[in-house]
Amino acid sequence: MNFSVQKTNWKKVRANALAIFQQEDKRDIRNTLKYLGRNSVSTAAETLLDAGDMTGKKDELFVLYPKKAEAAVKRVFLVGLGKGDKVSLEMVRRAVARAAKRAESFKSRSLAILLPSVPGATGAEIAYAATEGITLGLYKFDKFFKRDEPRIPLDSVIFIEDGDSLHGSSAAEVKEAIDEAQAITTATIFARDMENEPSNNKYPEILANWAKEVGKEHGLKVTVFGPKELVANKMVGILGVNQGSVKEPRFIAMEYMGTKKDKAPIVLVGKGITFDTGGISIKPAPGMGDMKSDMSGAATVIATVKAAASLKLPVNLIGLVSSAENMPSGSAMRPGDILTYANGLSVEVDNTDAEGRLVLADALIWAERYKPKSVIDLATLTGACVVALGHFTTGMMGTDTSMMDRLRSAGNSTYERVCELPIYDEYDDLIKSDVADIKNVGGRWAGAITAAMFLKRFTSYPWVHLDIAGTARSEAPADYIPKGGTGVGVRLLTHMLKEEASL
Repeated sequence: MNFSVQKTNWKKVRANALAIFQQEDKRDIRNTLKYLGRNSVSTAAETLLDAGDMTGKKDELFVLYPKKAEAAVKRVFLVGLGKGDKVSLEMVRRAVARAAKRAESFKSRSLAILLPSVPGATGAEIAYAATEGITLGLYKFDKFFKRDEPRIPLDSVIFIEDGDSLHGSSAAEVKEAIDEAQAITTATIFARDMENEPSNNKYPEILANWAKEVGKEHGLKVTVFGPKELVANKMVGILGVNQGSVKEPRFIAMEYMGTKKDKAPIVLVGKGITFDTGGISIKPAPGMGDMKSDMSGAATVIATVKAAASLKLPVNLIGLVSSAENMPSGSAMRPGDILTYANGLSVEVDNTDAEGRLVLADALIWAERYKPKSVIDLATLTGACVVALGHFTTGMMGTDTSMMDRLRSAGNSTYERVCELPIYDEYDDLIKSDVADIKNVGGRWAGAITAAMFLKRFTSYPWVHLDIAGTARSEAPADYIPKGGTGVGVRLLTHMLKEEASL
């Protein structure tokens, strides 16, 4: 999609549609109508306002039709933002996403944007949020649909510079913000595509190939372990979980070195279960198809490395992915099996559907060789986290309090919010085993926390665990969040890495 900034009056802009954003305030709406000019648009505008239909509430969108002799633009969208004291960059993302979807529904190829004012935000920041809303809001995973007619996409967006419509930022600053937002949303969409790809087209080798493609695009070192290397390096979790599958497992290491080599890297670790039946502890059939997205943590890691490389961030970043298929068969891992990891820790497999932590453990052991500044793992790990936090917040636990503070701040900025759960020592008792050092489940209570306690046993460095089970997949579309894979974590982590680059 092409984004540009044009210094022009709305009447002269060449676009199929123009979006103007309204606070829930009659004076603000009247000012907009004054800006448009009473003789330039249909009298329906005044009628809507006088009748009380147009109020500026956050879910409103009204279409006005300018008089042809007065304007080049075909339609004007008046888009509600809500009450002025609650207007935020997140409200901009949502409102602009609605406007872009409405424009595309009219088969519009171009959309002009008059940026709204957001308290405390610069024009560049507002344009950044608007770009996110447009690109993420228009996302569709539609590659498998048979089409009688080609889809007509919105492919041109114009930010209008008219008076102080850029809110204190220069056109160059706005364009720089747009370019950065495009790089990050492109990576987010890549993560969504990986998550939504059906598992007959996606298995550990394919996940590794996607990582290799990113490496080739950006000149990164990408190392992939197959079965022989996994055995040689005692990666027993990946091997054990994959025992029941005819597909081969993979371990993937991506290295982006954006600054001095002696600077300790941030290491990202992703769970890459390309399909999860639960193994011998098999899941119920309803909803099992969604388990094609059980590799969302891996998708986020691969896509975040892509984003960092695209932006040429001056950071050192390692992406590690443990990938397997968890299938039931005569060769599958059984409840009661014991795995002994490369660090000597033995694990009783009490439930084969708690497989994510088993494969992550291998990667967490491997991460130690990089002497990391911090390690962040991401996984669709527990239904217990969804029960605790729902689908709006990612669960966060760990030992690196500084990084958790930074992720919390980044989550508030990107609206990919995180909520810290405790990992008190007492929870460790719940994963004690009678026959091994630990077991892979802790019983009915505090399931998200006991999963984190399991992972903690494989860390010897500052560490954060993000349980994205509730946020990696959406059951219904909402503004710029689609139904299906959300790509959660890419924007969150890239925002954090931008801050890391400034330290």
